[in-house]
Amino acid sequence: MTGSCSAGFFLKGCRMNLRSHILVLVVVTLTGCSVPVDQPPLPTALPSATAQPALIVPATFTPISALTQPPTATLTLPAPAAPLSFCDDPHGRELIKSLGRAFSARDGALLASLVSPSNGVDVRYYRDGKLVNYDVEHVKFVFETTFQVDWGVSYGSGQPTLGSFQEIILPSLQKVFTADALIACKEIRTGGATYNPEWPYPGVDYYSVHFPGTDLYGGLDWQTWVVGMDGASDRPRLAALVHYEWEP
Repeated sequence: MTGSCSAGFFLKGCRMNLRSHILVLVVVTLTGCSVPVDQPPLPTALPSATAQPALIVPATFTPISALTQPPTATLTLPAPAAPLSFCDDPHGRELIKSLGRAFSARDGALLASLVSPSNGVDVRYYRDGKLVNYDVEHVKFVFETTFQVDWGVSYGSGQPTLGSFQEIILPSLQKVFTADALIACKEIRTGGATYNPEWPYPGVDYYSVHFPGTDLYGGLDWQTWVVGMDGASDRPRLAALVHYEWEP
């Protein structure tokens, strides 16, 4: 009897346990089905409101100071070149060479292109003699015209020197303006002189073109033409020709 009860009690207990397990399974299943499938799972931890992402600083980091304003480009311009002095300006000697070509070739057009257009050219055969001025239009024909000009009194004879430009002036210019001439800037080169050579145009820059004379006459046949230049234009122009020579 006891054994029967025990067996019956065991079966009853087993059925109760089975019903409990089924009940739990049903509850779990129903609970799982009650959660919406589109709701995200709750986070396990919320970030702090004041938390900041960590800054990774490289080992060789070098701080750069902040710019208060954008940089501006700096352009450095070269300083303007100082104007050349009269003696350093090569245009002066170029004018001397061009005059030599004009005298040698008797080229009136070339000579006219070298003369100051505003003042013409003053010509003095004697340093303190008469002055003859040629403007640009008339200087073109000085190698052709036979017009007789009074150039002043000769130092030797004391008589007036009369003759055209090509008779009196040109032979002396051709003798002095050669490749062997001695050229000096702002200096009147002479041989032996019995007077003080002076430039009669204060404020006008000049070159002297000097022929030193010959051994035959002991150098006393030296001659110098001084070339005054007008620098008002883009390049020097011929403004004056003054002749110096030995005077007894």
